[in-house]
Amino acid sequence: MKRLGVIGTLVWDTIHDRDGRRTPVEEWGGIAYGLAAAVAALPEDWTVVPVLKVGRDLSEPALRYLRGLPRVDAEAAVRIVPEPNNRVELRYQGMERRSERLRGGVPPWTWPELAPLVADLDALYVNFISGFEMDLDAARSLRAGYAGPTYADLHSLFLGVGAEGLRVPRELPLWSDWLRCFDAVQMNEAEFELLGRAWGDPWALAAHVVGPELKLIAVTLGARGAAYVAGAGFDADPTRWPATRHQVAVPGATTSALVPARTVADEGDPTGCGDVWGATFFARLLAGDGFEPALQHANDMAARNVTHRGAGGLHLHLAGRLAEEDPS
Repeated sequence: MKRLGVIGTLVWDTIHDRDGRRTPVEEWGGIAYGLAAAVAALPEDWTVVPVLKVGRDLSEPALRYLRGLPRVDAEAAVRIVPEPNNRVELRYQGMERRSERLRGGVPPWTWPELAPLVADLDALYVNFISGFEMDLDAARSLRAGYAGPTYADLHSLFLGVGAEGLRVPRELPLWSDWLRCFDAVQMNEAEFELLGRAWGDPWALAAHVVGPELKLIAVTLGARGAAYVAGAGFDADPTRWPATRHQVAVPGATTSALVPARTVADEGDPTGCGDVWGATFFARLLAGDGFEPALQHANDMAARNVTHRGAGGLHLHLAGRLAEEDPS
C-alpha cells in the first residue's frame, strides 16, 4: 500500500449562520475535510496517514473520528499533546465570506519531530489550517529532508491573530521562502491577491516564481472554479516532481488557465470547500489522472461538498455513496 501523509490541524468548529440556520452547529472541521476528500479520491491501494497533533482535552473524540474513516492509519503519526486543541468559531456573511475566531491551539511541528513520521510516506499533502502547523525553519528542513512530492494549501499563513483570537488577513511574511518549500501550492483568490500585492499583479508574480522548485500555483475561485500557473515543462505526475528541484532552469514558457466549474451550488454549506478541492486535486494526480481531468474533478467535489453539512460522512457523500445527509 502506498501512503499519503496529511499534515494539518483537526479543529472543533462552532459554526454560526450557516445555510440560514440560527442555531450554532458544533462539529469536527479543519483537516477533517481534507482527510475525507483524500479517502474519497485516492485509489484503493493508497492509505491516508494523518500527521497531526491533537490536544489532550479532545483526544478521545478525535481518535474516535479518525478511526472511523476507511483506509486511514490513525495510529502511525497522531501525537497527543497537553495543550488545548484548536477550536474555531465561524460566522458566515454569505456563501464565500466569513469571520474566524481562534481559541486554544496545539504547538507546531519541529523537523526532528516530523522527520521519522514522514520518512516512509510516498507523498505529502500539507494544509495550513491554523497557520501554525510548522514554522519556516521546519518547512525548509522538510524540503531538504523529505524526498517525496509535496503539495501545500497555504491558507492560514495569510491570517494573523488579532484581538480575542480574531483571524485577520495579512500579507505572507517571507513569501518567497515559503513558496520554495513545496512542489505545488494552493491558495484562494483573496490570498492570491495578498501574495501579489507587492508586485501589483499576482499573475505576473506567479509566472515569475514557478519553475523547477515550485512547479505549480493553484488558485481556487469559489463558484467560478479554479485557475493555475504552471512552470515550464510542468509534469502532472507528482512522482516526478522531486527530480527537478535542483535544476537551475527548465526550457519553455509558463502556462496559465481558468478551469470553470461545471456545477455550481446556489446554496448550502461552503465550509471546507478549499480543503476538499486541494486534497481531491492532489489525490487524483497521484492516482494518475491527467492535469485537466484532476482539476475538473476537484471543482466537482468542491461543489458537491457544498451540498453536505460538515465533515461527518463526507467521504461517502463525495464518493457518491450517500444520497443525502441524515437530518438528525
